[in-house]
Amino acid sequence: MSTQKKTRIVILGGGFAGLHAAMHLDDTLARDPDIEITLVNRENFFLFTPMLHEVAASDLDLTNIVNPVRKLLKRVMFFAGEVESIDLDQKSVTVSHGFDHHHHELHYDHLVIGLGSITNFYNLPGLQERALTMRSLGDAIHLRNRLISLLEEADTECCADVRGPLLTFVVAGGGFAGVETIAGINDFVREAVHFYSNLREDMLRVVLVHPGDVILPELGEKLGRYTQKKLAERGVEIQVNTKVSGVSDRGVQLSTGEMIETNALIWTAGTSPNPVLSKLPCAKERGRLKVDEMLQVQDQPGVWALGDCALVPNGKTGQYHPPTAQHALRQGKVLAKNLIASVRGGVMKPFSFSTIGQLASIGRRTGVANIFGINFSGFIAWWLWRTIYLSKLPRFEKKLRVALDWTLDLLFTKDLVQFQTFRAPSVSHRNDDVEAQPVTASPNVAQIAS
Repeated sequence: MSTQKKTRIVILGGGFAGLHAAMHLDDTLARDPDIEITLVNRENFFLFTPMLHEVAASDLDLTNIVNPVRKLLKRVMFFAGEVESIDLDQKSVTVSHGFDHHHHELHYDHLVIGLGSITNFYNLPGLQERALTMRSLGDAIHLRNRLISLLEEADTECCADVRGPLLTFVVAGGGFAGVETIAGINDFVREAVHFYSNLREDMLRVVLVHPGDVILPELGEKLGRYTQKKLAERGVEIQVNTKVSGVSDRGVQLSTGEMIETNALIWTAGTSPNPVLSKLPCAKERGRLKVDEMLQVQDQPGVWALGDCALVPNGKTGQYHPPTAQHALRQGKVLAKNLIASVRGGVMKPFSFSTIGQLASIGRRTGVANIFGINFSGFIAWWLWRTIYLSKLPRFEKKLRVALDWTLDLLFTKDLVQFQTFRAPSVSHRNDDVEAQPVTASPNVAQIAS
């Protein structure tokens, strides 16, 4: 008795686009025993990137903005690994995983590419070696640790003559990521500095460097000017029409000729499609895959693409849809429906969506937003930011944890704990070198108990 071959669907990338495609298929096509769906992602969790800056600024606990993929998917299989290469002719994907990074071949009948983008340093001298980034959970934790380390070092008497660079923080890029990052870290360091006896708030220098005329250009000039005014009132120095031209051990070199001496440059000014895509024999523009309105890769049957790595045409404007989260998650749902139509027979529908609105949190319970063409600013925009993004965060458990964190943030100061991964000190002696000690409790605990 012959067994029917299963239709294999492989989804690459667990960001907003790939995960939402997988979640919709999990409730539909994955129920069919003749279908095998696998999601491949480097991390075993989904990161809610709009709240990433709040982890760096100690507003949220680091685990509350991530969701384990295995808790989000019931029927779709998950593979935690790195995508090494894609062979469209052989219909296979090479992935690596494990401590030794050994390779696997995943064969497919349908391939969904949602590999997103990576940071682009534009070959600027010293930038890649010295800059911090804000694209992953590790980036946010690393930035928070760096901020605290600089404050701790600056507080020591031996660093009294070199406190300037230690207390100078530069963010490059005045888009959403850059503005929310600098607003968060500005609030964080200005609150934290009061806990250091040798430091004062007037010692801090926080600088935002932006190549355009006004920051947050996506929200329009009016809200951009409002944001600049609010940040300036809080001590942020904003340099527009300025670019970073290089980074050295001394600091950041600007296109204006100024050298800012600093030990902390956060780079949010550029992205590039995943380099795995560069070797694919597909139509591309600036590294992004060209797809049709059904999200199918041109001239590649069975291959689909969505999210940041895809150029999705907008039939209404003749342009392309912007690479934003609200577009990505809706592309995931449309792609899943079109994939079902392709596998089971049916009519595919083109992706069509217009931006509902865009929001940014700019610190101190203040925000800016444009929703359905209407501008909001101040507390109401900040409240909208938190309300809307909280509603989009997957799983009730995480919503509750974030809401609790935000509530506690209203009552208490920001946490100054560094999340280091150093192992505890240890020593190895022969048994007769030292007297054996019980390990049931530390000496201090024993003394207190007695």
